[in-house]
Amino acid sequence: MLGRAFLATAAMVATLFNAGAASAQQTLEAIKARGQLVCGIGTGVAGFGLPDSKGVWQGMDVDLCRGLAAAIFNDPKKVRFTPLSSSTRFTALGAGEVDVLFRTSTQTMLRDVTLGLRHVVTYFYDGHGFIVKKDSVAKVSEMRDATICLVQGTTNEQVTADYFRSINTPFKPVLYERTDQAAAALQAGRCDSFGTDASQLAGVKSTMANPKDWVILPERFSKEPYGAYIRRDDQQWFDVVRWYTTALIEAEEQGISRANAEEMRKTSVNPNTRRLLGVTPELGESLKLDRNWAFNAVRAMGNYGEIYDRSFGPDTQIDLARGPNRLWTQGGLIYALPMR
Repeated sequence: MLGRAFLATAAMVATLFNAGAASAQQTLEAIKARGQLVCGIGTGVAGFGLPDSKGVWQGMDVDLCRGLAAAIFNDPKKVRFTPLSSSTRFTALGAGEVDVLFRTSTQTMLRDVTLGLRHVVTYFYDGHGFIVKKDSVAKVSEMRDATICLVQGTTNEQVTADYFRSINTPFKPVLYERTDQAAAALQAGRCDSFGTDASQLAGVKSTMANPKDWVILPERFSKEPYGAYIRRDDQQWFDVVRWYTTALIEAEEQGISRANAEEMRKTSVNPNTRRLLGVTPELGESLKLDRNWAFNAVRAMGNYGEIYDRSFGPDTQIDLARGPNRLWTQGGLIYALPMR
């Protein structure tokens, strides 16, 4: 059933992609002419994208959108957020409703080769997990005949089904359109567990009425590398999004922060730093952006680590350890490709 649903979605996206390919050849030029980046984000998960008490979107994905706007326009406010559900995100991108998805979207083989879209570069590593009532079960294999909330259109549907099939244990899936709906159903007792990526579970737990009543089981059942998605028909736009994301990581590797970017731009003699911050123009010129594109992004939003800490760090309610999202020099998987 899941396979048929995926193929139907793939066919729909491919049709939209083929219909709009000619008009989408120059995404960057269209964004500049519009004067605004249109960024597809989630419908609301703490840490990645959730409106605060003033209605302002906060989180890692929305900050990545703002940083990309700063790289293009030198203004992080020149972005319009389009919240998209898991089941509509790829069709919306293929139809040209958004320029890019920064939306907790996992790279998989079938998504990569069948949707007419491209996963750009991984900016977050995660794995599928389950949240349950405290003291209910110690491990997932104990959840025989459990009712499990899942979000429709995600890799988590298949991961859950595959795992329970592999241990010959029945369960009852209950599908919801949005994460907040699944979380509400869990708290209301309509589900025994909610299965999704562990970082999203941490965000959900942080917004629950009584977070201490819930526990995220330690087991992980998949690899979930998140990356921006764009339409496959525009190599120039792929380069911009790819190297923008890489630049934020490179800035952290070099110790360039929101606070010191200006000073380092003026004083550093390191050729890599001078290239990244636009003292020499070749990186910006290669992308058809201003020479200060990366400098503007870091000065506006900070480096990768600053964005992570602002969304998940110890000063947030989520307080999610970086784990595999540490820099490679610190034992993690986050690694900037050479920018030269």
